[in-house]
Amino acid sequence: MPTPQKEAIVEDLISQVKESQAIILTEYRGLTVSQVSDLRKKLRASDTTFAVVKNTLLRRAADGIIPHDDAFDASLNGPTAVAFANRDAIESSKAVIDYIAANRNTPLKIKGAIVDGRFYDAKGVDALSKVPPRDTLIAMMLGAFNSPITSLVGTLNGIISNFVFTLQAVADQKQAQNG
Repeated sequence: MPTPQKEAIVEDLISQVKESQAIILTEYRGLTVSQVSDLRKKLRASDTTFAVVKNTLLRRAADGIIPHDDAFDASLNGPTAVAFANRDAIESSKAVIDYIAANRNTPLKIKGAIVDGRFYDAKGVDALSKVPPRDTLIAMMLGAFNSPITSLVGTLNGIISNFVFTLQAVADQKQAQNG
C-alpha cells in the first residue's frame, strides 16, 4: 500500500520525467558526499539535476511515460542516482562523462539513459556525449545548405562576367574595324 509520502515522491518524479530531455541512470555506490556535491555543481551548469531515487518509485513514475523496455528495467538494479537533463541531453551526458574522465578513480558508473523515449546503454551514452553541441550542429547544417547556393551564385556570376567580357571584346573589335 503506497504511503502519501511515496505518492508525493512518485508525482515529483513523474513531473521530472515528463520535463526532462534525458534521464541518465548512474550507479553512485562508493561516492563520498563531497564527490556528489562536486558532481551536482558540474551538472547544474548544464541545467541538470542529480538525485538518488528508489528503483521501484522511478519505475512507477516512468510507467506510461516511457515505453516499456527490458533493458531499462534491467538497469534499475542496485543503488541508482538519476541525472535529469532539463535542457540538452547531449550537454548533460557530456557533463557526466567528463566528470568520470576527470575523476578516474570515481566509483560513478553509467547504467544507461532514456533519450526521446528510447533506452541507451552506457556505450550509447558515451557516443551521445561525443555529438557536437546543438548550436554547432545547426551551424554545420546551415553551412551545408548554404554551400550549394554560394557555389551557384559564384557560377552564375562567372557566366555573367564572361558574357560581359565577350560583349566588350566584340564591341572593341567592331570599334577597331570602324575606326
